[in-house]
Order: sequence, then C-alpha cells, then structure tokens
Amino acid sequence: MTGSVPVVEPGSVGRALLAIARDVGSDRALAEQICQACVLGLDVDGAAISLLTASTSRETLCATDATAELLEDLQFSLGEGACMEAALTGRPVLVPDLHHSTETNRWPIFAAAVMEQSEVGALFAVPLQWGTINLGVLDLYRNAPGSLRNAQLRDAINSANMAALMLLGVRTDPGDGEWLDHSLHGRAEIHQATGMVLVQLGISATDALARMRAYAFVEQRLLGEVARDVVTRRLCFTRDMV
Repeated sequence: MTGSVPVVEPGSVGRALLAIARDVGSDRALAEQICQACVLGLDVDGAAISLLTASTSRETLCATDATAELLEDLQFSLGEGACMEAALTGRPVLVPDLHHSTETNRWPIFAAAVMEQSEVGALFAVPLQWGTINLGVLDLYRNAPGSLRNAQLRDAINSANMAALMLLGVRTDPGDGEWLDHSLHGRAEIHQATGMVLVQLGISATDALARMRAYAFVEQRLLGEVARDVVTRRLCFTRDMV
C-alpha cells in the first residue's frame, strides 16, 4: 500500500478522507488511501475501487488484498455481481449474508463462484457518484456475515461520494488541490463552458459541471481542455454522452 491514512474509529471514514494529503501523486495512490480508510473505519475486511464498471472500459484502481481482487476479477469476468449492479443502478447493493440471501438470485454464477473460492460472508457495493454522474463503485467485503450499522452505512455512502469528487480532481485537475470546492472560483473558461453545457442539456449548473468532469475523466483529459473545446464549439454535449 502506498501513502498513509490516520487510524480512525468506526464511523469516521469521511474525516479520514479529508485528512488525506492534497498532493497525492496519482488516482491509484489516492484510491489505495481511500480503501485503507474504509477498512480501518468500517466493520469490513477488505475494499476495492473500480471505475466505469457499467461500461466496456473497466479499471480496478485498488484492491486491498487478494480476496478483494478476486471479487473484482470474478465480477468483470462473469459480467454480474453486486459491483456491476451498483454501477448500473446508481444505488448501493447490500448483501449482509451471502450464503442466505435472495439478492444473489440476480447473479447466481458470481455468488456460487465467491462461495466456492473465498470465505466472504457479506458484500456491500456503493456507487461513486458526483451529481448525476456515476464513475464506478466502492466495493467492501466482510468475512463474517452481518449488516453494516446505520451510521456506518451512511458514512460509507457519504465517503463514496467524497471519493468520487477527489478522484475526479486528481484525474481532471492535477495539482488543483481544491477537491471540495464546487464553485471553481476564478476559472472563467470553465464557468462559461458550464453555462453552455447547461443550455445544451437543459440541466442545472452543478450537473453540467459534473458532466464535463465525467467526460474529462473518461477521456483522460484535463477539465480545462474540455471546457476550452466547449467554448470554442469543438465539443457539444448531448444526452447520450458519458
């Protein structure tokens, strides 16, 4: 594991994410710290972050251990599982008892493979979202069956949303350091492009900025470059994009 995360008490993952150094070198290094914070702060044994899991372009940024990596590999290989469902629906998928749950009827091949090849007893998949954009999934597993407590589930969902914004910042605005500043003060071209996308799609300014960030994320470009293309009319957003 690269980087370090403060030891945290259960229910404080969000605070641990806020403490992560803003000069983290890459999205993979950031994902490792996010996953480590989840393992330390939630009642789980492992975590993984996968991006764009609902599309043909899939990428696992981090898996904390061999079991977490196995879960990701099985889902991507079989095309089904809690992670895939969370990516497609944009909603958390919670399986507190893998061996005694009707949830697994939707992905029987994956469930059977997990039970055969691991000791996993519970799975929790939380989408990484910012605005209306779903970037991927935070996957959590526990060897012993059992639900996350309400406070832990809230913390996991809030932390996944925060992690999505942090990852967007690292990929689309390297060096910016203002992951949680939604206003992007002083960036006239981005403001102008946001207004243009707002009109093109008939959505809010927040959602328009989210669309541009997600497009930059998928295309592995800087947000400023995408904004410039929008302003110069080399790029026009449509509803089927991202």
